[in-house]
Amino acid sequence: MRLTGQVWRAHNPLWAWAADSGDGAALHGGRFNARGVPALYTSTGILTAVAEAQQGFPRKTQPMTLVAYDVDCADMLDLTDPAVVAAEGIAADDLRCGWMLLASARQPVPSWRIAAGLMARGVAGILVPSFAPGAAAGERNAVFWRWSRVAPHRVVPIDDHGRLPAPPG
Repeated sequence: MRLTGQVWRAHNPLWAWAADSGDGAALHGGRFNARGVPALYTSTGILTAVAEAQQGFPRKTQPMTLVAYDVDCADMLDLTDPAVVAAEGIAADDLRCGWMLLASARQPVPSWRIAAGLMARGVAGILVPSFAPGAAAGERNAVFWRWSRVAPHRVVPIDDHGRLPAPPG
């Protein structure tokens, strides 16, 4: 599938200068990327992006920089579609696994296995349900493993007025 339109991400302000970097995800790992694998996690809705950044602490909102991205990305896979999930042979429980607990216990992480297999096939990214605490049905995230500022995997921060900070140094 081709994903077009806008997506959002709520960043830690310290990293807002690198709004299209996947380095933080590579450093720490994420639900759909093992440590060492860059990924850009975004949401299809603004409130979903905030919920993802807060991860269940709605009464303790930390500072964040909200960034919108213009997207025109081919080679995406829609894992919010039950027919696609079934055709891929993916168990829904594997998508929503407790990846952080499994990784810290040095156990296999099913969502990492899924991601590695899809990346090996050339999939640029996935559309997935939001698993943030309190996420409503229909809230979705777009996770990119291959993205750039040009087609066919275009994901570009929208910053028409140059408000994002320059890199430190």
